[in-house]
Amino acid sequence: MNDLSKRRLKTWVRMLGVTRAAENRLRDYLRREHDTTLPRFDVMAALWRRRDGVTMSELSRMLLVSNGNATAVVDRLEKDGLARREAEDGDRRRIRVRLTPEGLTAFEAMATGHEAEVDAIFANLGEADLDMMRDILARAGRHE
Repeated sequence: MNDLSKRRLKTWVRMLGVTRAAENRLRDYLRREHDTTLPRFDVMAALWRRRDGVTMSELSRMLLVSNGNATAVVDRLEKDGLARREAEDGDRRRIRVRLTPEGLTAFEAMATGHEAEVDAIFANLGEADLDMMRDILARAGRHE
């Protein structure tokens, strides 16, 4: 391995560390303040963005998880009255899931705190830092 290759590997390890630390902090916040989990928050966020609802397959693709994982979270949300499943255009084989009014309210309360936690995690970064990071990550994500 050359020096640049080693530096890229070290950067990757650092990125993983930062990501895991931030994710752990957000998991702890959601558990402590909202008695919920990060996967549940992620499902609610996806449903909040798509108010007209999504199929379970669409939800799985949006979240990059298996249908089984998405179904388990939606089952719990539905049991708690935060989401509901409905047959699409009367076709009981095609089900859409969406947040209930209670789910929308609950998610919006969680999202406000979640944003504040993310803001605190990155509080030592200014506008120029964030712009640079966004550009670097965009370039790093391009695979040719």
